[in-house]
Amino acid sequence: MTTPILLFAAGLGTRMGALTKTMPKPLVKVAGKPLIDHALAFTQISAVGNKVVNVHYCADQMHAHLAGRGIAISDETDLLRDTGGGLRHALPLLGASPTLTMNTDAVWRGPNPIETVLNAWHDDMEALLLVVEKRNVHGHLGKGDFRLGAENRLHRAPDMIYTGVQMIRTETIDHIDDLSFSLNLAWNDIATRGGLYGVKYDGQWCDVGQPSSIPVAEAMLHV
Repeated sequence: MTTPILLFAAGLGTRMGALTKTMPKPLVKVAGKPLIDHALAFTQISAVGNKVVNVHYCADQMHAHLAGRGIAISDETDLLRDTGGGLRHALPLLGASPTLTMNTDAVWRGPNPIETVLNAWHDDMEALLLVVEKRNVHGHLGKGDFRLGAENRLHRAPDMIYTGVQMIRTETIDHIDDLSFSLNLAWNDIATRGGLYGVKYDGQWCDVGQPSSIPVAEAMLHV
């Protein structure tokens, strides 16, 4: 049995400044390769099924870049839906629950992050988020997102960083009516039921959120 994956690539990338004036952020290159290709490389495992990428800004460039690669496109050119709305919009293409989601604005050095999540998943989970200790984080400006508690349940706290990879039961967003919303809304609901879990990533992770992060990411990849 395989698990589908949605790769988030519809954002405006405004923090990238001039780099995203004429191209979408997922096509910004790190170590000579577009960010989205760094992410897609981790999906080349037998456990991953349908691959879907959502697009909005400079969508024609994304269509051209992904053409002929067996990747379905969830087109959001009519409305930027954020992560939760983007997941809901892509459900017909994903075709199964639970599903993986992955941000495309980070690079990794170490184990395959998707395999880490898949190996840690068990059936009583509603969502499983991949988190990383701050000592293994590069280029990230945030204070922290979660604390790993008993039985690896997640709680809001400025301890560990969410890496942008998760597995989630898509029915957990059924009750949210908004067309555009963050998956943070679903996570908060799931946490109140005790169904929000975390798994720690043991490698290095770099958030490529602004131009200054690109050389940091390249240095991390070549250590």
